Amino acid sequence: MASRLHDIPKALAELARAQAGLLSAAQCDAAGVDRAARSRRVGAEAWTRPARGVVELRPPGSELGPDESRRRAAWLGLVAHPGSVAVGPAALALLGVTGLPLRIRPEVAFDDGRMVHSRAGIVVRQYDELGPTTALSWRRLVIGRTTGLRMSLVHAVPLLPRPYAVAVLDGLLARRRIDADDLDELRRATRGRRGAARSADVWDLADPCAESPAESVARVACHDAGIPPDELQVVIRDDHGRFVARGDLGWRLPGGRWLIAEIDGRQFHDTPVAVLADRERQNRLVASRRVELFRFAPSDATTGRLTTQLRAALDLHGWRRTSSKHLVARNGR
Repeated sequence: MASRLHDIPKALAELARAQAGLLSAAQCDAAGVDRAARSRRVGAEAWTRPARGVVELRPPGSELGPDESRRRAAWLGLVAHPGSVAVGPAALALLGVTGLPLRIRPEVAFDDGRMVHSRAGIVVRQYDELGPTTALSWRRLVIGRTTGLRMSLVHAVPLLPRPYAVAVLDGLLARRRIDADDLDELRRATRGRRGAARSADVWDLADPCAESPAESVARVACHDAGIPPDELQVVIRDDHGRFVARGDLGWRLPGGRWLIAEIDGRQFHDTPVAVLADRERQNRLVASRRVELFRFAPSDATTGRLTTQLRAALDLHGWRRTSSKHLVARNGR
């Protein structure tokens, strides 16, 4: 973006960065970049116009990383609807919550519950109560607002795909931004809302032991396939009780052995150092003779490849499902 910003006021460029590359027409006008100047940049394909009254300081077709893509979606709603409040998954993205789908929709609402027609893919919700809001500031100026974390979850969890709803809750539990009591309170607050019945079990599936969204999505896929893991972050020790390695998802096999599934999320496993560490850890697990090891890409959980292969291996080894024991922060983990 920097190469496209050298000819506009520095403060306006900084504001655009704070708003994921987006500016309103009013913000541009206030900085002296008038409608004609904006049209020239859009016509030259230096900028784009994603919604009426909004310009994006990127050329058409620009690729964004997952986090920036979600932030951009959330900010689009706020910039296109001045005075609105980001809600649902859009609010969670701006609050730094992990586990959301790659693509989310811009979602906003107004404090007074006014009805505004959705446009440019921006969803304008009507809620009776938004609760306390969180200010998004730049240079000590409030440039946007989101609902608070708990209200954002009440709005978002019933409408998110179940695996991602679980991933969101897992991440918040692991970072101690919510706890088991909060889960109970949030579950009660979502009752009767659209999507609440479909998402009724996500509160029980949430687990602070999950270490990545990819693990959470894989775990939900296994649960839905009738092969829930017996344990997460399984510690493997040798015959002398010494630590060997730890595995993502584990199933107890007859004879004291484990079937371990490793989920290789790109964010954590693509650097040369991470690849070497993974290889050494895998070798230690296999050498322990206590482990049947499988490795999967995150996409294997959504294509069915992960559950198909795991089910076949578990059947081969005579695994039997035990009672659901691993639910949640209530066990103090």
